[in-house]
Amino acid sequence: MRTEPAADGHDLRHHGDAEVRDDGCALVDLAVNVRADTPPGWLREHVAGSLSGLAAYPDGRAARAAVAARHGLPVERVLLTAGAAEAFVLLARALKVCRPVVVHPQFTEPEAALRDAGHTVDRVLLREADGFRLDPAAVPEDADLVVVGNPTNPTSVLHPAAALARLARPGRTLVVDEAFMDAVPGEREALAGRTDLPGLVVLRSLTKTWGLAGLRIGYVLAAPETVVELERAQPLWPVSTPALAAAEVCVGSRACAEAAAAARRVAADRAHLIAGLREFAGHGLRVVEPAEGPFVLVRLPHAATVRRRLRDLGYAVRRGDTFPGLGEEWLRLAVRDRGTTDGFLGALGRVLGTG
Repeated sequence: MRTEPAADGHDLRHHGDAEVRDDGCALVDLAVNVRADTPPGWLREHVAGSLSGLAAYPDGRAARAAVAARHGLPVERVLLTAGAAEAFVLLARALKVCRPVVVHPQFTEPEAALRDAGHTVDRVLLREADGFRLDPAAVPEDADLVVVGNPTNPTSVLHPAAALARLARPGRTLVVDEAFMDAVPGEREALAGRTDLPGLVVLRSLTKTWGLAGLRIGYVLAAPETVVELERAQPLWPVSTPALAAAEVCVGSRACAEAAAAARRVAADRAHLIAGLREFAGHGLRVVEPAEGPFVLVRLPHAATVRRRLRDLGYAVRRGDTFPGLGEEWLRLAVRDRGTTDGFLGALGRVLGTG
C-alpha cells in the first residue's frame, strides 16, 4: 500500500458501458455492473405511472422522506441526486478541501470530478499482495477529504466498517461509496445511517440493483450542514419526476425485501462463477478473493488479447487497466445467472485452449 500523486496514465472516464456500445450492443454483457433482467415489471409500471405528472415541476419531498425512513435518519441528512456520479461532482465543487485523497483501485469518477474541479488529488494504492484491503494508517493524516468504495469497484473487496470508521475525524470529510452495498447480504459493514462519525458522507445508488442507469437516481447521507452545501451546488430540480417515483418505491419494504433476496442470489451465482474460474488456475488466472460485490476481479496473462477474443465469441468483459493500481493483465467480470456464466466459462475455455 502506498501513496502517490495522481498521474494521467489511466483513462478515468472509461466505464464498462463502453464495452457494449455500438458494435458491442449484441454481446452478452459481463462488463456493466447493473443487475440483469431489471427493472422488474412492478417498478416499470410505477415509473410509467408517474408520467402523467410531467407537466408539474419535480417535488422530491416524498422520496426524500422515504429514503430518510429507510435509513432511520431525519430528512435533513438526505440529498437526492441524479445518480451517485452527480454526488461526486457536487462534493468536488462544493467542499473547500486542501488535500483530497482517493483510495484506489476504485470507481474512477471521484478522482475525475476532483481533478475537473481544479484539485490536486493524491492516491492511496492498495496492493494485490494485501488482497486490496485497506490499512487506515496508510491514509495521510493531513488528508481533509478521503474517498473509498465499499464494497469496492472493481476489486469486490468489502472493507470492515470498523476500519473505515477509523478514517473519520474532525476536519476531514470521509466519503464512502456504498453504491453496491445493497448487493451484499445483510448489508454488513454498511455505514449508511451512522451519525456518530464526524465528517461521514455515504453515497448510495439505486441504478445497480434496480437497473435504472438510464434514469439516474441516487442519494447522499450526510450531516445537515454538508447536505446544505451540496444542495447549493445543484441546479434547480436536479432529479426528474420519474426518478423520484423510482426512489420512493425502491426504498420501501417490498423493494428492500426483493433486494435482499437478489443479494442472496448474487452471492450464490458469484460462488458458481468463482468456482468455474478456479478451473483455469493452471493458465495463470487468479481471482481476487473473498469477493463480496456483484462482480469479480481476475488477473491473467495477456488479458487484453483474451478480452478481444471473448468479444469475437460474443462476450463483453470490463478491461481493468483504466483503474489506478491495476494494469493490462486485469479484467472485471459481472456476476450473472448460472446459464450465462456457464456459457461464458465455455467461451473462456476456448480462448485459453481448454475447450
